[in-house]
Amino acid sequence: MEFDFSGLPPATCYKLLVAAVVPRPIALVSTLGADGVVNAAPFSFFNLIGDDPPMVILSVENRPEGPPKDTRRHIDENGEFVVNLVDEPMAERMHACSQDFPPDVSEPAEVGFTLEPSRVVQPPRIAEAPFSLECRLLQRVEINPRRLLAIGQVLWLRARDGLVDPQTLRVDTSSYHPVGRLYADLYIRTRDTFRITSSPQYLEMVKKLGRL
Repeated sequence: MEFDFSGLPPATCYKLLVAAVVPRPIALVSTLGADGVVNAAPFSFFNLIGDDPPMVILSVENRPEGPPKDTRRHIDENGEFVVNLVDEPMAERMHACSQDFPPDVSEPAEVGFTLEPSRVVQPPRIAEAPFSLECRLLQRVEINPRRLLAIGQVLWLRARDGLVDPQTLRVDTSSYHPVGRLYADLYIRTRDTFRITSSPQYLEMVKKLGRL
């Protein structure tokens, strides 16, 4: 079975793509409005795209009826956001943040998340998150009137105590259990891992780059 996307409506493309490209990491993005209201919204059209400089990308779509979502409006206003990674204990509250709350309602307060001040950006981070990436808008790409690609430079990373070994800087995967997005209300756990043996040459190259 094959599909010519040039002739399909966006909703059909979405349905096929989000079921095929899985699992996708989830960014629970916290932003701050000019009125002081903190917004938090989950995005799975999101990923890490570089390390020099460290960058993440968000694909932010306007609401179906047209007005921009709070996340986009806040990024347009101040160019700052925090990507809070999502693990199993946060999953249900993260999903609850996807509801269409009014602009003057703070999702973190509504679902029971704790906010704490960020170090270098104005939007606060979510205390329950295993990792929080404080970002400043590096580049914006207007795909069309309804969709913005926001490329953010990661300025600061906060990790939950005990997750990162201070000597090796390796993450303790026995304590870090992020969830991934499938589609609709389906998510996936990441506890089932496996290792593929690499060649000595590859391992040596990675070690020289300081990435092992």
